[in-house]
Amino acid sequence: MDVNSYAYHHPTPWETKFEPASLPDMLAATTAKNPQAPFLHFLGRTFDYGSVHEEAQRFAAGLIAHGIERGDRVGLFLPNVPIYASAYYGAMLAGAIVVNFSPLYTVDELAWQVADSGTRLLVTVDVPELYSTAAQVLDHSELETLVVGSLADMLPWPKKLALKTLGRGKIAKVAFVKRVRAFSSILSDPAAAKFPPIDAHSDIALLQYTGGTTGRPKGAMLGHSQLSINAQQVAGMNPFGTPAEEVFMGALPFFHVFANTALLNHAMVTGASIAMVPRFEAGQVLDTIQKYRTTGFPGVPTMYQALLDHPKMAKTDVSSIKVCISGGAPMPGPLHTRFEEKTGVRVVEGYGLTESSGVVSANPYDGVRKKGTIGQLVMGTEVAFLDKEDPTKLAPEGEPGELAVHGPQIMRGYWNRPDTDADTFVERDGKRYLRTGDVAVMDEDGFLSIVDRIKDMISVGGFKVFPSQVEDVLLEHDAVKEVLVIGQPDDYLGECPFAYVVLQEGAKATADELRDWLNARVGKHERVEQVVLRESLPKTMIGKLDRKALRAEVGA
Repeated sequence: MDVNSYAYHHPTPWETKFEPASLPDMLAATTAKNPQAPFLHFLGRTFDYGSVHEEAQRFAAGLIAHGIERGDRVGLFLPNVPIYASAYYGAMLAGAIVVNFSPLYTVDELAWQVADSGTRLLVTVDVPELYSTAAQVLDHSELETLVVGSLADMLPWPKKLALKTLGRGKIAKVAFVKRVRAFSSILSDPAAAKFPPIDAHSDIALLQYTGGTTGRPKGAMLGHSQLSINAQQVAGMNPFGTPAEEVFMGALPFFHVFANTALLNHAMVTGASIAMVPRFEAGQVLDTIQKYRTTGFPGVPTMYQALLDHPKMAKTDVSSIKVCISGGAPMPGPLHTRFEEKTGVRVVEGYGLTESSGVVSANPYDGVRKKGTIGQLVMGTEVAFLDKEDPTKLAPEGEPGELAVHGPQIMRGYWNRPDTDADTFVERDGKRYLRTGDVAVMDEDGFLSIVDRIKDMISVGGFKVFPSQVEDVLLEHDAVKEVLVIGQPDDYLGECPFAYVVLQEGAKATADELRDWLNARVGKHERVEQVVLRESLPKTMIGKLDRKALRAEVGA
């Protein structure tokens, strides 16, 4: 549908053209306006734009002195801590490509992505679980250097003292050797560094890993232009007052593309601040909302459910919040209604993908919206609806089709996988559209709805679970002959993985034993709710296990 054929309800005109820029240049420009403006609030300590920018410059200078060159990959294996921002923008200032790694990764998952991306240097923090995982990867991979930040050094003085004296079990004992460096020791004088030029139009800024229906995750190549424009597109949806006075609730993990764009880069572009927590914990989030009078809250549906369920909710003043933005997974209608009735805060749903730098569409923050839809397209973004059986054709008029997206925020492609381009993109009218794998429709008012999904990914609380990876782990068990993993609806998480297993002849393993064995070996969000033992699994005519048929059978 032509965007000009319906009323556009975002406050910035759809035809607005945003200028691409490098993310470090945008940080420098925002900092120059008001270096003392707060950027990050963290557990009672505030870091202003000037201090974050300075540390990013010092980190960039240290990377260059350490031998990091333009195009090298620098990994971030971090929770939401202040050095995430300085390492993120600093690595880019040094000309490096940032690689985001989930702090939930197991050793094997982290090692595989380090190898696939060619990450040379990895930044983590001295939290025992993270440091232990990163250190094991350092010992058994091509990773050259591990940089470890001090959590205590990021805290206000009383909490720093308490952590160092009373919380010794919460701090890893780091053996600083040649290949393991303290974050503070990497920092160097930016005046002595020669920062490489950054071409916002061509240089890659970030490798953000995602996955498909089969095989390992793939690194989406997001350039400075894609990320900077998507941040401006998100900012263009805000109809409220002075953007620099906004305080975003930073509960989403920064390593996730949603948070990278809707929180970190969005705040940086506008001069807003982020009241961040290391990880989502409902009670701490409610305390943070009240302490910092947060005005905007991007989150996933499970966060809003957890807030409603927490006993502090009834006593917390959330009146400062102007809007909550829900993404990552569809929001159940009853939850949407209950949250708004309980809090008086408007919740709007949006949609995006890793491959789109984070955001494709959203319901307007003010005025017209439609519950259950993913809203209207952000500025400069176009869509096509492809035939579900033949993506070279458009879907019949008025019928659902595979959503394909064209816009300045769409990725360059997958890292080291040019062979995937033919399945990932489709050319129409001289424009390259990203195939999303989601089946959608658009109504007469330009509001999009996702009605089905082509890809097999399971969305667990906003995190993507790739069935084939879980299946590969379960197949390592001697008792397992065949397995298929599919998602089942869940009121809290959106979906939960279920594993359907055929045992080897004569094997005596129980379903509970297999579930516990598997869940001890996979990441938190990959853990299956249930293992179901079966005599057989559906197969195609050529003998391939048929996930689609199983899903239909279980659904019926």
